[in-house]
Amino acid sequence: MMSRLAPRWPAWLFWWQAACPQGVSAQQRTWAGASRIPGPGGPWGATGTSPLVRRGSSSAFSRAPEVVLTRERYSVRRLPFSVVSEDDLAALERIVPGRVITDPEELEAPNVDWLRTVRGSSKVLLRPRTSQEVAHILRYCHERNLAVSPQGGNTGMVGGSTPVFDEIIVSTALMNQIVSFHNVSGVLVCQAGCVLEELSRYVEERGFVVPLDLGAKGSCHIGGNVATNAGGLRFLRYGSLRGTVLGLEVVLADGTILNCLTSLRKDNTGYDLKQLFIGSEGTLGVITAVSILCPPKPSAVNVAFLGCPGFAEVLQTFCTCRGMLGEILSAFEFMDAECMKLVGLHLHLACPVQESPFYVLIETSGSGAGHDAEKLSGFLEQVLGSGLVTDGTLATDQRRIKMLWALRERITEALSRDGYVYKYDLSLPLDRLYDLVSDLRARLGLHAKHVVGYGHLGDGNLHLNVTAEAFSPSLLGTLEPYVYEWTARQRGSVSAEHGLGFKKKDVLGYSKPPEALQLMQQLKALLDPKGILNPYKTLPTRT
Repeated sequence: MMSRLAPRWPAWLFWWQAACPQGVSAQQRTWAGASRIPGPGGPWGATGTSPLVRRGSSSAFSRAPEVVLTRERYSVRRLPFSVVSEDDLAALERIVPGRVITDPEELEAPNVDWLRTVRGSSKVLLRPRTSQEVAHILRYCHERNLAVSPQGGNTGMVGGSTPVFDEIIVSTALMNQIVSFHNVSGVLVCQAGCVLEELSRYVEERGFVVPLDLGAKGSCHIGGNVATNAGGLRFLRYGSLRGTVLGLEVVLADGTILNCLTSLRKDNTGYDLKQLFIGSEGTLGVITAVSILCPPKPSAVNVAFLGCPGFAEVLQTFCTCRGMLGEILSAFEFMDAECMKLVGLHLHLACPVQESPFYVLIETSGSGAGHDAEKLSGFLEQVLGSGLVTDGTLATDQRRIKMLWALRERITEALSRDGYVYKYDLSLPLDRLYDLVSDLRARLGLHAKHVVGYGHLGDGNLHLNVTAEAFSPSLLGTLEPYVYEWTARQRGSVSAEHGLGFKKKDVLGYSKPPEALQLMQQLKALLDPKGILNPYKTLPTRT
């Protein structure tokens, strides 16, 4: 089938393969086979690539300056919780023998977020293996009025998984067992501490995919993903976790185990309690197990990386893409030129296309290679011919697909190496999505190193990032509440997918009415009357 369709593909799709088989450098050969779409700028030669790394696995930050304590950087007061005593440590040791961590060196990493912007002072970390152990821990902490900070892979962006003061850290790292997988329905049941990348590998070997993909997949835990309602790179195709999570097992603040771990796709019996915990960021209960629906693994995947002359062309390309690719479209990401410069500067990843003001990454996934190739060919001819796209490259094999995705997935890592990062994860109307970036560049001028915009265009999700040499209260004052007020005027959301955590808890009112905030406070009081679960997070500070 492919041999019959191949002549219909335009000649430029094979230009790079034909031009590079021999006589090129090793660096250039790393991209050989990612079909080149030549533009006005002429042939491209890679200046080098960098291997993919997992978020949190790099040693780049091991010698970084110590992070300022959260309680010193931000205006926050410790609530009247008890302080862990020797008797408490002895009691906790009986619950999880040999897994009560008090070594200050071992506690350094879990006390600091991945972005190194917040730091707690917890003196105790617990590593339960079962839901029953979590239940015993919470029952004890509830009785003793000890605050708890649930923690998965600690890859969050808003300080939601690190302690603020001396909360006991309850890690799910040892709760990493796959309970079951049904190879007909595609339903996966697993403990909350399973690493997303390992789950993906497990189900892919069985012909399925996890409906969630993140740049942090090598470190993040599925329980944390669900607790934050993580969006990620497959949202456009498979939707949010609110639709793909079928059931949860959750331990409540008083130690009660709530077992709603159903594997049924249809269960219309009363209130859908699992939705309370999806996106609650550990403030209503600790997720200990997840039942999630995994779709079949696509047999044909293609990724195109394209350059666009302006954001208006990015939007028109998206409209054309939806209309022509339809059911096989699985991702539509965009980034501006500043993003690409930082990826090249700090990670030494080469841009595979002619320098452009904007770039888009489009992924298609389906069950018929010939069918998808024909549709993609027609789309690429259309956008190139109309001037919406000036240059591009196409990858069809897994290794080169990963290399193209690295340009998008590793932007966060590149930003973190550029200095202190002020991060904003916003939902905005598509036609205004990039206006905020341009507005801030003019507003900040030389007060910031870089102002960049990228994100999930297909979901209306902008990741706005501002970098500076170091944290600056005056720069923060220029950014906030301006960014949130701007977003509110567009009827947008102050958090599209990262959650609220510690950093955004007091801006929830920009996206939710007072009645909604009151109801959230009432739910918190009902499920966690002593407020021991992840305090200082998600809900606005009560004055």
